[in-house]
Amino acid sequence: MPKIKTNRSAAKRFKVTGTGKLKRNKAYRRHILTKKTTKNKRNLRKAVITDETNVANMKKICPYL
Repeated sequence: MPKIKTNRSAAKRFKVTGTGKLKRNKAYRRHILTKKTTKNKRNLRKAVITDETNVANMKKICPYL
C-alpha cells in the first residue's frame, strides 16, 4: 500500500491533544473587528475541541497527526 498524503492546509490548522482529540482555533478574528464586542473578541482567542461530527473526516485528511 502506498503512503497517504496529508492535507497540508488542515495539518496547519489542527493539533492533537494528549487524549487524541483535535484542537482548532476559532474563525472570525481576522478583520472587521471594530463592530465586534471586546467580550466576543476575547472569547474568539480561545482554542476549542473540534466537533465529533467532523473528527472522522479530519482523521482521513491528516492520517499522521
